[in-house]
Amino acid sequence: MRVLSISTLFPNPARPAFGNFVRNQMVAAAARDEVELTMVSPVGIPPWPLSMREPYRSLAKLPAISDFPGLPVHYPQFRTIPRIGGDSNPDRIVEAVLPLARQLHAEQTFDLVDASFFFPDGPAVAAIAADLGLPYTVKSRGADIHYWGKRPAALTQMIAAAQGASLMLAVSEALKADMAALGMPKERIVVHYTGLDREAFRPVERGAARALVSALPSLGVWPDGPLLVTPGSLIARKGQALVIEALKDLPGVHLALAGTGEDEGTLRSLVASLGLSDRVQFLGHVTHDLLPQLFSAAHAVVLPSESEGLANVWVEALACGTPIVVPDIGGAREVVKSPTSGRLVERNPGAIAHAVRDILANPPAQKDVAEAVSGFSWDRNGAAIADIWQRAGAMPRPAPQS
Repeated sequence: MRVLSISTLFPNPARPAFGNFVRNQMVAAAARDEVELTMVSPVGIPPWPLSMREPYRSLAKLPAISDFPGLPVHYPQFRTIPRIGGDSNPDRIVEAVLPLARQLHAEQTFDLVDASFFFPDGPAVAAIAADLGLPYTVKSRGADIHYWGKRPAALTQMIAAAQGASLMLAVSEALKADMAALGMPKERIVVHYTGLDREAFRPVERGAARALVSALPSLGVWPDGPLLVTPGSLIARKGQALVIEALKDLPGVHLALAGTGEDEGTLRSLVASLGLSDRVQFLGHVTHDLLPQLFSAAHAVVLPSESEGLANVWVEALACGTPIVVPDIGGAREVVKSPTSGRLVERNPGAIAHAVRDILANPPAQKDVAEAVSGFSWDRNGAAIADIWQRAGAMPRPAPQS
């Protein structure tokens, strides 16, 4: 089956870690004998003078095609208008991608077009698939539904794309329910769980892992005392401020924030104002190859996000034998099924502190925590999406909506 997959979130030579989980999925799918995959990752470039700033300056220099991510990827550029132009991105993606899609389809016909996100990818893929006369699938991952679904202009486009999709994919049962609540056809939504690099993310004895990350110049976390890790972009939606405030009620506990983002200055000021500078570390960007050691070194991974579908870091932390403390959002109940896996908490510092104290008082064995995600792997993920594509390609096309 020849599949044209379009993803605005995908690694490239200028941003090698951008959308790595999508790359892992597509590499696994492309390895299947029954799939021949063509990958297109549209890159948004704003008008001058914003285009002269990083990362846009480097993104503008990307080659038209590169096999840097482990498979050939086309990188057509489209015009984007940061902050105010998001609702109209699908139209500009179509304008940039459709000529390439027509050319590739003429050279060797595709059977299906796939979108990695519901917005902006989904509406763009709906238009491209209609032009090529092909069925299409759309995957939702969380923020595309929970954020863009609150914007009327974007939601209208998403619902239209949902009505025309042969099948839609959701990363959790909870997200499937959220999609149906927006008006998407529930009978055509299939749960497709994320994958996991089982060789990289596995338990390493906590003391050994702690010694390793304490010695690394790029990390250098404190060698003593209970350690919490909060991974993710430093943005308000991820809730790092709540973890920092919880630390006031956790004497002797240290916190490592792994990520960068626009809220870093605000978070640093909060740490200073609370007198916690000796117990909070800002690690900056932590490469994916160091995350397993960092997770194994932690006594708990705490991520009080406002919304998630089913976060990859939840699964990766658990695979390293580290319990997680997260709100009861998205697919959290689908991985935190017992106290061994962690705690589901309210999004407030008191609840977070209580859950951490509970875990520290009776820490579970790392091997028992890891067992909670024993069914996750990229091989299984790739096989599942290949099967979904086959099913979608064989289905009758949905009737046009009036």
